[in-house]
Amino acid sequence: MAAGKLSVQMLVKQMKDVRQELKKVHWPTRRELTVFTSVVLAAVFFIGIFFWVLDTGFAGLLRLILR
Repeated sequence: MAAGKLSVQMLVKQMKDVRQELKKVHWPTRRELTVFTSVVLAAVFFIGIFFWVLDTGFAGLLRLILR
C-alpha cells in the first residue's frame, strides 16, 4: 500500500515539475510560427525537386548505358 501511495506522490510531483518547466518555454508567436512553417515547406519542396531531377537524370543515364 505504501508503494502505491509513493508512486502517486511521485506522479503528482512530476506533473507539477512539468507544468513549471512548460511555463519557462518561449512559445513562438503566430508570425514566427507562420515564417518557420513556410521555410520548412519551401525547403522540403526544393529538396524534393532536386532529388526528382537527380533521379530522372540517373534513370536516363542508366537507360543509355543499358541500351
